[in-house]
Amino acid sequence: MNVIKKSKNLSLHLMLLPAMILLIVFSYIPMAGIVIAFQNFIPAKGFLGNQEWVGLKNFELIATNPFVYRVLQNTLIIAFAKILLGLAIPIAFAIFLNEIRSSAYKRTLQTLVYLPHFLSWVLLGGILIDILSPSTGIVNNLLKSLGFNPIFFLGDPKWFQPTVIITDVWKEFGWSTILYLAAITAINPSLYESAKIDGAGRFRQMISITLPGMSMIIAMLAILSIGNILNAGFDQIFNLYHAGVYETGDIIDTFVYRMGLIDAKFGPAAAVGLFKSIVSLILITVSYYCAYRFADYRIF
Repeated sequence: MNVIKKSKNLSLHLMLLPAMILLIVFSYIPMAGIVIAFQNFIPAKGFLGNQEWVGLKNFELIATNPFVYRVLQNTLIIAFAKILLGLAIPIAFAIFLNEIRSSAYKRTLQTLVYLPHFLSWVLLGGILIDILSPSTGIVNNLLKSLGFNPIFFLGDPKWFQPTVIITDVWKEFGWSTILYLAAITAINPSLYESAKIDGAGRFRQMISITLPGMSMIIAMLAILSIGNILNAGFDQIFNLYHAGVYETGDIIDTFVYRMGLIDAKFGPAAAVGLFKSIVSLILITVSYYCAYRFADYRIF
């Protein structure tokens, strides 16, 4: 019996092997590049070449760059807004779907709203550029027909942040709704029946039963999202931004990309990336501890 059990466990562990290899190759081995943050890295000398060691000079250079603080501010504003709306809107929409009695209509609507999740930002970015164009875009044509002036959503720094926040939430909220619908289906139906007998209407049932029944999954996802506070969405912003909106649209990831791969300032770029990784590690550790402490969530 033990032999059979061990053989079964071995086969399950072997199934994890390809994923572990990919994780090691693409996540752990590249961590050796951290040393670039402490070097005056010159690619011609090679990664194992005799690079000049500069200690914390790259970090000092970044700390004295005033634009870095603007980038950090943009990152926090965009990421926090995405997290906040990314929690509130799926919760409200899941409750709305739960109130729909027609299962066919509910399934159709749910499919339509989570379909954008499967579109890449490369494709979606091109679509948004056309839709939001100030001259030919359907949105601005509608605004013109209503007597408003056209808005340069992706070209005006004032409008760029709200645009990326709203479009990201629109793309992802349908997928997040699935988690909250699963939490709602786990609520005991007898609670609703008892509430009806007591004279509670649908709104009172939603406030007194549905929302408390979702509280654990809401708390867990809210706590775990703390670890993503410095991830404002590189894919989206890289495909939508340009030099005219760097003031409000540049985030840590795009800043590191431009500094490292376009300006060839490899050391300072690695220093910014290392700073972000350390802060993210701390936030993820704290968020998982809070999830375990307050939501009884554990990975293992």
